Amino acid sequence: MPTTITMPQLGETVTEGTVAQWLKKPGDAIEKYEAFVEVSTDKVNAEVPSPVSGVLREIIAQEGETVPTGAPIAIIDEVASESSSTPAGPAPAVQAPDPTQLSVHDLTLGREADRQGADEPVPGQTFGVPAALSASSRTAGAGGGSNGTAARGADALNAPDALRRVSPAVRRLAREQHIDLSSLRGTGTGGRITANDVLAAAHQGPSAVVAATVEAAPAASQPSAPPAAPVTAPTTARTTYASPILGETIKLTPARKLIAQRMVESRHTAPHAWTMVEVDVTSLWRWRTAEKDRFTREKGVPLTLLPFFIQAVVRSLRAFPLMNARFTDDGIYVPKEVHVGIAVALDSNLIVPVIRNADELSIGGLAVAAGRLIEKARTGKLSADDLSGGTFTVNNTGANGSVLSAPILNSGQAGIITMEAVVKRPVVIEGDAIAIRSMMNVCLSLDHRVVDGSIASAFLVDLKKRLQAMGPGDTL
Repeated sequence: MPTTITMPQLGETVTEGTVAQWLKKPGDAIEKYEAFVEVSTDKVNAEVPSPVSGVLREIIAQEGETVPTGAPIAIIDEVASESSSTPAGPAPAVQAPDPTQLSVHDLTLGREADRQGADEPVPGQTFGVPAALSASSRTAGAGGGSNGTAARGADALNAPDALRRVSPAVRRLAREQHIDLSSLRGTGTGGRITANDVLAAAHQGPSAVVAATVEAAPAASQPSAPPAAPVTAPTTARTTYASPILGETIKLTPARKLIAQRMVESRHTAPHAWTMVEVDVTSLWRWRTAEKDRFTREKGVPLTLLPFFIQAVVRSLRAFPLMNARFTDDGIYVPKEVHVGIAVALDSNLIVPVIRNADELSIGGLAVAAGRLIEKARTGKLSADDLSGGTFTVNNTGANGSVLSAPILNSGQAGIITMEAVVKRPVVIEGDAIAIRSMMNVCLSLDHRVVDGSIASAFLVDLKKRLQAMGPGDTL
């Protein structure tokens, strides 16, 4: 019986999605809960599991096509699974719902455990599948979860299972680096292929891929052999971008298309204004330097200048709430919450995860929250919730050595602020003396429909005072 698959809604505010890649082609068999298509939105990329076992009859939405949520994207001819031919046991206490009545969105709920690489499912879930379906999924032995995760166990995965568990981010990285995933042996939990495996293969060149292919068969016949030591990617791998081919057009990825659309919309919709102040962060810099080693040992995340800056920003936002507002057709909406987005640059695009209720966190709490979000962004584990609801954005452009920038607003926000590089230079201080100080430029882009220059300037002056007042006398 045919089952029509529709575009899932991967997030509360998401209204459309783009078919990034079909993982199956017409005529291919698909197991229930097996990932068969990768969907991209302006917030997140995700592999979509099949609600039924069957054969892919027809692809309705082609790769690169953007369709509304709920619109048909494919048709699967359902076939009975192996579990249906087994003798029926006692009637279960809770009847499993009819898979044909489940939307793809239902099957994508609760996949956070797999996104975060947890070794065990959270209570009431089985690898991202609703609890009522867990029994049938175990019987079929099919993969599930956002990364197409198969049932987890102590034994290492075979090659097809390992490939099924590859995350969208790793698949994309492999395509960019021209690495054949089937030639790799994963070093992650249960044999999962990780981004480090792909980067290591790209760094070592084609010979490494050939060697891995030759070694794969003997390894499978020798289960008692000790596992190979994990391959560690070179420390410079993350900053090594795939070299474009000169004279050729680079095909736009769904993420790059959406970024382009959003930036153009922001520029055309919101009248941008820009302003800047210089901040003396000498005392703050010394404090952070004195505390960073201890903090990293205790918290497990590095102590950068970012959490100090965010705390000063959110306190200034409380003093000037219009900077935290947004323009609507009905007027200027001023939210109660302060949800700060932090811009994270990836190799292929820019993403802005959100620290929720940032004004309720200490400097240490902000450091931990930011560190976790940045790590999830770089490993492709962000959820739609991690990327929604931001009311103001902070961009650490100084991390790349920038000393001056004019960022484009995130749609629906009145401001985006940058912390530029800290530079030591001679400065005239009180008493007309000249001293070497650690100086940082702070740049603000604003929506002139929401705030005028006087409010923006007052906000920056307030922020400057807060940053310059921070020092060893404060607490983390």
